[in-house]
Amino acid sequence: MGSLLSLVRLAGSLPELQPTEWGLSGLSGRLSELGGGAAVTIACGLLYEAQQRGDPTAWISDGKPLFFPPDVATDGIDLEALIVVRAPGAQAALRAGSELARSGAFALLVIDLASSQVPPPLMTRLLGLAQKHEVAVLFLSESPLGSLISLRAETQVQRRGPFQFECGLQVVKDKRRAPGWSHVEVCRGTAGLR
Repeated sequence: MGSLLSLVRLAGSLPELQPTEWGLSGLSGRLSELGGGAAVTIACGLLYEAQQRGDPTAWISDGKPLFFPPDVATDGIDLEALIVVRAPGAQAALRAGSELARSGAFALLVIDLASSQVPPPLMTRLLGLAQKHEVAVLFLSESPLGSLISLRAETQVQRRGPFQFECGLQVVKDKRRAPGWSHVEVCRGTAGLR
């Protein structure tokens, strides 16, 4: 996932979002999932949106390597305000997510999983807490996590110009509206990608 971490959103590339489009308002109270080459970049767009609203956010990893902090900071994310949890495995990551969701303080929890082996009872508990506290829970996973996921999208990145990239997602599952819709953000590459 190295190259996708090195993309920075262009100023003004986050469109005004309607409740049914990609954004925190459309993901609130749901378990959502991203896979593919631009998952971290798209997740950072949601972190940025939440932080701009003044909402607390957290990034939980199951032990896999984390995002590259300088690139995330260049993307406009306030690293001092981002809670980062490194859990020793998928079960511990879901338990940490449940504890944070239970607090009712967070608008967005990003759970970055190396494993797709997650126990259904932990997912069920997390879903209940997400709905109760209106938390957007976003999983980053390469394989589908199961039936409790309300929205799953595959991401991709394409070079658009000398310094620009298009990071997009194609929704393959959406329990609230028909799948097949998409979202695109324009990003610029950091120094290593130019």
